[in-house]
Amino acid sequence: MVRTLAADDMQGRGTGQPGGLKAAQFLAGEFKRIGLEPLPGATGFEQAFTVYQTVPGPATATLNGQAVAPGKLLVVSGQPTLTWTSEDAQPVTVASIGADPAERRKLGAFLRPTANTIVFVDTAQTKTFKQIAGYVGRGAMSTEQPGLYSTVFVLGAAPASPKFRITASTAVRPVELRNVVGVLSGRDAARAKESVVFSGHYDHLGTIKPTAGDSIANGADDDASGTTAVVALAEYFKKKKDNARSLLFVAFAAEEVGGFGSQYFSKQLDPQQVVAMFNIEMIGKVSKFGPNAAFITGYEKTDFGKLLQANLAGSKFRFEPDPYPEQNLFYRSDNATLAKLGVPAHSISTDQIPTDKLYHSVDDEVESLDLVNMTAVIQAIAQSASGIASGQQTPTRVAPEPSGGGTK
Repeated sequence: MVRTLAADDMQGRGTGQPGGLKAAQFLAGEFKRIGLEPLPGATGFEQAFTVYQTVPGPATATLNGQAVAPGKLLVVSGQPTLTWTSEDAQPVTVASIGADPAERRKLGAFLRPTANTIVFVDTAQTKTFKQIAGYVGRGAMSTEQPGLYSTVFVLGAAPASPKFRITASTAVRPVELRNVVGVLSGRDAARAKESVVFSGHYDHLGTIKPTAGDSIANGADDDASGTTAVVALAEYFKKKKDNARSLLFVAFAAEEVGGFGSQYFSKQLDPQQVVAMFNIEMIGKVSKFGPNAAFITGYEKTDFGKLLQANLAGSKFRFEPDPYPEQNLFYRSDNATLAKLGVPAHSISTDQIPTDKLYHSVDDEVESLDLVNMTAVIQAIAQSASGIASGQQTPTRVAPEPSGGGTK
């Protein structure tokens, strides 16, 4: 399974790219082979939805008679053409991002324009500016069509009285994406309306800047490993035939570009009926805790981890709390949307992310995985999930987060 998903002919399973579609169709075929059912009301396993990709075109700007270098200019717009001058009857707003690191937080709001604005970004924020430019340049995606407003970022200090002329073009296109969802209906009439989600994201980066002639980001660990686990668990529980609750097996699209697949999926469910979510994210390598161990993000937020460990009594396997709290991993994967709605939705991982040199590279290949340890992780998830699937265990809910909580 993992070799198929991470093969070169999947072209890195890029969002909205042919390789991503091929992976989705392959996974739908696996769910059919296993004997899962589509979601109630659906005609198949592919849950299609539309996002809008905004791709910037050429842009030029002059500021007080001097041309702005291309690398210091970034336009975020949903308009086919943009022409601004400082003499326009309706002047644009001028804003600044200072040198203080805390100022970076202001940048996100300008990526979703609510007014026509020129934002001057202090050169102390050059690294962040370039990161945003890379994200926008690849074609930023949104669940809604872009609005009527635009933001122009200029890397440099704001003049006292800026005189400017800016021209730019932007292409906006709808992109159909698809989650792959299969169901094992609950066998207990009193529990069948309650659901347990097992998920992983099948998308990756597609093709990226070549390294030693290789441009395919295969994403073997991220997250062909987790998606493989979802399929294996579907087959396991189908044969076990003792799930009182309904089990939903989901391969998400678009995790890498904003979590749009899980966001769409979450809106199709009543979160009060979702008892737990096992989101499986990068389990292909041995964890910081050694073999036969994995960590659970947000471990302290519910008793989910303790329940899982209780079902592993007598086993060598251990579920540990997330050792990388500074990485904010609880809010960086597809569990986040349901967790914010109170669902005990956690990610299970083994990745040593602060030191993982293969992360988001062309070298994330199957050959880098420890398949024996990965199998042990999947077996542990299967065994530890038995109490929740059978209705004998119910994790506590996630407490509401204060406003301004983390996002991907």
